[in-house]
Amino acid sequence: MSNLVKKENYKNLSGPEKAAILMLALGEEHAVKLFEIMDEEEIRELSQAMSALGTVDAGVIERLFVEFTDQVSATGSVVGSMESTERLLTKVLGDDRVSVIMDEIRGPAGRTMWDKLGNVNETVLANYLKNEYPQTVAVVLSKIRPEHAAAVLQNLPEGMSLEVINRMLRMEAVQRDILDDIEKTLRVEFMSNVARTARRDPHELVAEIFNSFDRPTEQKMLGELEERNKESAERIRSLMFTFDDLAQLDPASCQTLLRKVDKTKLVVALKGASEELRDFFFSNMSERGGKLLREELSEMGPVKLRDVDDAQTLIVNSAKELAASGEIMLSDDKDDELIY
Repeated sequence: MSNLVKKENYKNLSGPEKAAILMLALGEEHAVKLFEIMDEEEIRELSQAMSALGTVDAGVIERLFVEFTDQVSATGSVVGSMESTERLLTKVLGDDRVSVIMDEIRGPAGRTMWDKLGNVNETVLANYLKNEYPQTVAVVLSKIRPEHAAAVLQNLPEGMSLEVINRMLRMEAVQRDILDDIEKTLRVEFMSNVARTARRDPHELVAEIFNSFDRPTEQKMLGELEERNKESAERIRSLMFTFDDLAQLDPASCQTLLRKVDKTKLVVALKGASEELRDFFFSNMSERGGKLLREELSEMGPVKLRDVDDAQTLIVNSAKELAASGEIMLSDDKDDELIY
């Protein structure tokens, strides 16, 4: 009786309850089509609301449909965006729940948690999983694509990789509640962090664009921006990764970069570098290699500034690509120190 009374009061209905009533009223044929385009979490939440509805008064159903049709017809056109979605969810769900959902939307693509996880870079995923129990890692890797799992295993510490493989070999059917707990933890702790990382500061995007300018254009644009918005110009300047910033590389990263870059481009790039930066590169070469490069530099005649800029940009981009693949490490903070 209490359930019936509750569902007679339209104002007491939550968002999920309204959705549940609409789904039930539409009938199985239409409801199935809607379920097919929902992810597991949405289905779980909606199903829970459905199972707890009890008897719903006919007047409530009628009022719900009237409200739904009024809202749809009144809008004329519909514009979907992150902002409008977040505003809508805030009206029917708590702030914490909305934050989790929006973080997941902004994060990697995929309908289910495991689909999303399969779109996360293997280095990023391995860096997270290396702090988890081997059994948890084994469960996660058993749920993603084999080729992705292999790439993640290669990025885990050597001893841990073998332990995880042994756990996978001995693993039996995982209980649903354990899988749910792992999924929830991944969603709250990992995916939300990935999503927050993916929300790029517009200054970072502009800094990357400025990095691609030749030096005169870069200086001209920064100068003009500084006149209009000094704070933004300073922020962009601090985010720009330049050829001079390569001096922040640790020795192993510098040596990896030197093995990858075209030596003729390196000579041109160093033609416009400071003596300190040249010495940094020489110190990470063999004695013979450093001597040969010094000789090439001393014998090289005048070089166009544009050619120097192009060579330096090429090497900086190579460093960024190597960092993205996990082969070298670039410091995000120029004041960061490395601990060995």
